[in-house]
Amino acid sequence: MENGWVNFSCENGIGTIEFGHPQSNSLPYAILQSLAQHIMEADHNPSVKVIILSSSGTKTFCAGASFDELCSIENAEEGLTFFSGFAKVINACRKAQKLIIGRIQGKAVGGGVGVASATDYCFATQQADVKLSELAVGIGPFVVGPAVERKIGLSAMSELAINATEWRSAQWAKDKGLYAEVYGSVEEMDEAIRRLANRLSLSNVEAMMELKTIFWKGTEHWDELLIERAKISGRLVLSDFTRDAINAFKTK
Repeated sequence: MENGWVNFSCENGIGTIEFGHPQSNSLPYAILQSLAQHIMEADHNPSVKVIILSSSGTKTFCAGASFDELCSIENAEEGLTFFSGFAKVINACRKAQKLIIGRIQGKAVGGGVGVASATDYCFATQQADVKLSELAVGIGPFVVGPAVERKIGLSAMSELAINATEWRSAQWAKDKGLYAEVYGSVEEMDEAIRRLANRLSLSNVEAMMELKTIFWKGTEHWDELLIERAKISGRLVLSDFTRDAINAFKTK
């Protein structure tokens, strides 16, 4: 459990995937790999009609890439492997034929914003502020960028990417299109998720699959694109600037 976990459950056609990590639900490569695998398995599970993607706890949704693992990367190949984990999660969401509901109970940082952006319909609480912090540590949101840009547009994504130390509110994220609905409490959000998931579990599966195909049209090249982006991040993470910046964040 100290290295994180990914759990799956299914009830009444609703498949729920939950990930967690003691360090604010950060994402080491093993969790990214497992999360992508769980998404693919849920998509191929005939008992699952709709998927909910969530994280554990009541505070942070996801703190993004694991700083401990970033600091351990020693060469460009290891960097590519690590950042390709985010590519795998985003592409698993993109390729899934079933609709994915995002449950964002708290703040989302970096890769966490990317995961939220890869869902098809995203619920959040008023505490679910967002930040793309990568540039602040000398990298950049290269892998998650296409998913974020697809959801909120180039202008809003650029705002997040350039002003990398400032939070944007959940209402800002809703206004830009990342969140579909924002609630005052986790309980209210979960009730709204339950209502939608139940309705979708009784909907025409083929119609939902066709909708999903239309929603993601134009992203067919992302298998190659996201790996190319992962190479950029994998190279930049080796810089002295990035190592010093990450270590400074860790000691705060």
